[in-house]
Amino acid sequence: MFRVTGILSAASSPAAASFSAALRLSVVPTLVLASPPHPRWFSTFSRSFLGGRKLQSRIPSPYQIRLSGFSTLKARASFSSGSNPTREILVQHVLVKEGDSELFAELQKRILDGEDMSELAAEYSICPSKKDGGLLGWVKLGQMVPEFEEAAFKAELNHVVTCKTQFGWHLLQVLSEREPVKDIQVEELHSKMQDPLFMEEAQLVDVREPDEIAKASLPGFQVFPLRQFESWAPEITSKLNPDKDTFAMCKAGGRSLNVANWLLSQGFKSVYTVAGGIQAYSLKVDPSIPTY
Repeated sequence: MFRVTGILSAASSPAAASFSAALRLSVVPTLVLASPPHPRWFSTFSRSFLGGRKLQSRIPSPYQIRLSGFSTLKARASFSSGSNPTREILVQHVLVKEGDSELFAELQKRILDGEDMSELAAEYSICPSKKDGGLLGWVKLGQMVPEFEEAAFKAELNHVVTCKTQFGWHLLQVLSEREPVKDIQVEELHSKMQDPLFMEEAQLVDVREPDEIAKASLPGFQVFPLRQFESWAPEITSKLNPDKDTFAMCKAGGRSLNVANWLLSQGFKSVYTVAGGIQAYSLKVDPSIPTY
């Protein structure tokens, strides 16, 4: 449950600015993976103001928000995590039509009085994300239309802010923030693997299938085949420690990136994907590792 503890200033109306990108929100039920079946825990959203495809976790709903006021775009002058370009934020919002000022004011008051933002989004938002309680998922700089991005990235965690775009008025809040999946080059991984302390502390995860691992493998990697996702995913935090550095590998990097993003969504703090996978390791580090 998320609650706002800060005192917020009274709202004012930020000026609208035009932008060329059309806002198109659609929720795609499954993520296309390299190996079927598609895990039911994976979902993705695509939109014109968000570039590419992203994994999003199932976030418990509702998020109950209790506020003592609203802040606006102009009221927040700095990022809560500085200007880190890799920072990702988890965003929830309610969108109403520009001309529906009475409804917008009513929703502001109702959230101020402690009503559940997820329920208000489901009932009143005109964004397709309403079916997810207004949850847009994880986003980073450069993926959203300017007005929305500026408001979201200047917002303090769990503080509702307002902004206006050509699509209408938004009540939005940032529920969480994180660092994205990082790449590790195979040369660096090889060097680290020579250190016994690294091999003891790091969590090395191979998401390839058993028949692939029989052809080529690296020492120290635990096997979590992606096709068996439904068998190991529910207990992942009992099998791996979310606080430890975790390194995911597949054949070429695609499947491991999907799993690495999912691990982040489950609360893992430091997740790496092996760039180019075991294929790159064979080509650049150890030719004795078979390619297939």
